[in-house]
Amino acid sequence: LQTLNRQKRAALKSSYRITIYKHTQNQYRSQTSIMLVVKRTVSSSHVASMKVLQVLSSVAGLEGITFNETAIANDGYAIEMSVSVQNAFAASETSYTVKGLSACVRSLAQAVPESGLWGQMGASTESSATIESWVETASTALIDAAYVAADDKVKDSASQIEEFVASVEKQLASNAYLVGESVTAADIVAAVLLVTAASRAGVGINGGKTSALLETILTNSAVSKVTGTYEAPTAAVAAPAAAAVEATSGSGDFASNSVVQKLNALSIPHTTYSHTLSMKVEELLANVPLPTGETHTKNVFFKDKKHGMFLLCVMPDADVNTKWLGKALELKGKTNLRLASEDLLMSSLGIKTGCVGPLSIMNNEAKDVTLVLDERLFAAGISKIHSHPLTNDASTALVPADLKKFFEGVGVDPVMLEFGKKGEGPPAGKAPANRAPDKKEPKGTQKGGQSKNKDKKTSKKGETLLALQWKKSENFAMWYSDVIVLSEMISYYDISGCYILRPWSYTIWDLIQNWFNIEIGKLGVENAYFPLFVSQERLEKEKDHVEGFAPEVAWVTRSGDCELAKPIAVRPTSETIMYPAFSDWIKSHRDLPLKLNQWSNVVRWEFKDPTPFLRSREFLWQEGHTAHATYEDSQIMVRQALELYRRVYEELYAVPVVPGYKTEEEKFAGGHQTTTVEAYIAGSGRAIQGATSHNLGQNFGKMFDIKFQDETGKSQIVWQTSWGLTTRSIGVMVMVHGDDKGLVLPPRVAPLQAVIVPIVSKKLTYADAKPYCEGILKDLHDAGIRAKFDDRDMYNPGWKYNHWEQKGVPVRIEVGPRDVETKQVRIVTRYNGEKEDISIEGIGVEMVKKLDTIQNAMFEKAKEARDEHLVKVTEWKNFVPNLELSNLVLTPWCGGEHKDWEEWVKDKSREESLASRGQEAEDERCATSVAAKTLCIPFDQPELPEGTKCFASGLPATCWVMWGRSY
Repeated sequence: LQTLNRQKRAALKSSYRITIYKHTQNQYRSQTSIMLVVKRTVSSSHVASMKVLQVLSSVAGLEGITFNETAIANDGYAIEMSVSVQNAFAASETSYTVKGLSACVRSLAQAVPESGLWGQMGASTESSATIESWVETASTALIDAAYVAADDKVKDSASQIEEFVASVEKQLASNAYLVGESVTAADIVAAVLLVTAASRAGVGINGGKTSALLETILTNSAVSKVTGTYEAPTAAVAAPAAAAVEATSGSGDFASNSVVQKLNALSIPHTTYSHTLSMKVEELLANVPLPTGETHTKNVFFKDKKHGMFLLCVMPDADVNTKWLGKALELKGKTNLRLASEDLLMSSLGIKTGCVGPLSIMNNEAKDVTLVLDERLFAAGISKIHSHPLTNDASTALVPADLKKFFEGVGVDPVMLEFGKKGEGPPAGKAPANRAPDKKEPKGTQKGGQSKNKDKKTSKKGETLLALQWKKSENFAMWYSDVIVLSEMISYYDISGCYILRPWSYTIWDLIQNWFNIEIGKLGVENAYFPLFVSQERLEKEKDHVEGFAPEVAWVTRSGDCELAKPIAVRPTSETIMYPAFSDWIKSHRDLPLKLNQWSNVVRWEFKDPTPFLRSREFLWQEGHTAHATYEDSQIMVRQALELYRRVYEELYAVPVVPGYKTEEEKFAGGHQTTTVEAYIAGSGRAIQGATSHNLGQNFGKMFDIKFQDETGKSQIVWQTSWGLTTRSIGVMVMVHGDDKGLVLPPRVAPLQAVIVPIVSKKLTYADAKPYCEGILKDLHDAGIRAKFDDRDMYNPGWKYNHWEQKGVPVRIEVGPRDVETKQVRIVTRYNGEKEDISIEGIGVEMVKKLDTIQNAMFEKAKEARDEHLVKVTEWKNFVPNLELSNLVLTPWCGGEHKDWEEWVKDKSREESLASRGQEAEDERCATSVAAKTLCIPFDQPELPEGTKCFASGLPATCWVMWGRSY
């Protein structure tokens, strides 16, 4: 039975049965017995969205899952699956709840590993991580349009759906499926959500590999029995001729389109019409067929480091050969024409990928893009040329002669080249009709050129000072190091474990201090400062306390050439420094409560893997110390301090935390009780202690003779507290919010909340932009916003964009020539990349609202990531597997006083984790462990059914405790 269980347990569906034969009077009789029964119940705030999991369970062959028809209450979107496992032999039941669509999908897919829905058995973890990434991406991009948005709002999601389709199309360019060589959960979730969202939003998905994938998935019998007959989503758009709008009159949906307005101003006749969104020319040809003699254009945007930018607009069948192109354009020296980035496309032409066309050259106000046209577009047989008017769900038709007039009207002199057809190769020996304008050498470039021996990585950093070499998902530790250095938060020092806090990070700490000082002042706490050093006698006075810090204490033993008579310790904490003074100051109940706080540095000589902000030998902190007449008063102070720490993390850093008590094993050395706030780092799958508040009881009062006379004249020992928050909190914020571009700062702790970047050109010089930008800056300052006008003329706008994105500034305000004319600006949000044009009228007030919105959205995003990795487990067998999934695990526990069982869990979880990884032991140099440790006993306790046993000891459970792998 044990063998059968081991082999079949992973493939368990809803239950499996074994037949037991009993020998009775030489006869056999069979009895069917249920060995394990797994019950799953799915609930959601939007019942229809459970179809994704219904489809997945049908494909996996999972039966007996209950899909709750009653919606659960939630302001946004929520889905969860409760799972219970009944074991007939052990007479036990395990239950836990999986929250979030991605987590539910993962749970169902992994229930049947042979299905390959979460990657083929034996495949690398990278495969499953990629599947999860696609599931998460699909959920984020499509769930709102598919099920949440109201009918009158769903069309607002069209662009997001189209961007998702583009990303799928790109992935499928070299693969039949999103991940690997067969259908996975990623394909199923993407297909179900995409077809639902597109149908509701009226977005067509015609042609291309995405359509082929949808048909493959949604016509499968296991899927269609849940979803019904598959019909490809189509946009309700008429054919070009029927949908045409004669825009010369200024009527129709295109009256506000800037291209249409320009054509009207130039009195150029044209026809503009809407059609199915088309990202590529192949889609455009399929979606919008044209009569003979009319043509679309294929458009490519190139960049060459030496020669500049080029917009190519050619016949759809043209062969674009960059080697030939460089020669045809007579570019001097070595050429390296490459596709330009979307950011460069946006900053140069003001459009997104897929919206490019010859008409978009009007947006190149700096005149630094060379327009290259295919001569065949203007051949005798071409009657009309169709071009996107800055949007890829519409086209504008012009006769070739009028298109040339348009170029003249916007001051562009295009280069004319004859491009050969695909398969025929470029024309041989044909000189260009006219040359591309010469490009000026970039400022600061020496005629002799740069050194050929320049290291590639160093060169990249030297040119932009911004390049992250690591991605967050690929190497979290190296990514973190890159981010904090390149964003100018820290510099390394020549003593290991000590770091320089540069102004960008110290300003964050300043903001925390300013907020915290105001809040503790409301509680009657005063700031003071005590010496850095403590004598050995005082430090060792409290035995448990010094033993807890002994390995980390740094000692001063010499003064010049002389040995000190007695060594002096550099403070690891200040209890033993401050409390002798408390004894001198406190004599009567009238002297209580005494509430002090100090901002200082602390030295704890960490030897394992020092990491800036997280584990350093010197760090900054605040430490509060109070003395009270009663335990009740001291306990109120403990909770008040901890509440301030919760607010620092959640209201300032936008990082969710779990408040709770530490166990006896984990409490502060020499204290009576420790409370804590615990954070979770999704990027590494580890928890981290955010801040602690301790009730010291009367222990230190007895050691240092801190007594007072009460109202009756009796001598009493004071009750004391201590509580502290360190610069570690800055590192937590970086790890939670940062991305592959660098820092992402919550507005309330950002040294700069907004930066103004002028887009200078011949039409808008720095001198012209300055008064406009300074007026905006004044409005922002008047509204209390920390803002800067970046008027450095040695850097171009693109460099500045990258620089401020790297440093995590919440909002970038762009000012171009058209913005000055229309009295508006473009704001770009750092955390999600959203762009929005707003009026400068009342911009200060609007930006205050915008920053609050960003702050709240960042918190909700981090909370959702944390909650998806918070699970309940009631049996040991499910504990380590959930740790391996980077989860925080809530378990029933026999009480924080059971240190022996806590050590057993640490040792056993380490042993099983190493075994599952094929390792024999941990690297002793590494500060982080695979072992589980208790994080806290949460204040907010889930219901604990009567008779529940501790998951480790089997003793009666008295509470829920949260475990995890921790920094």
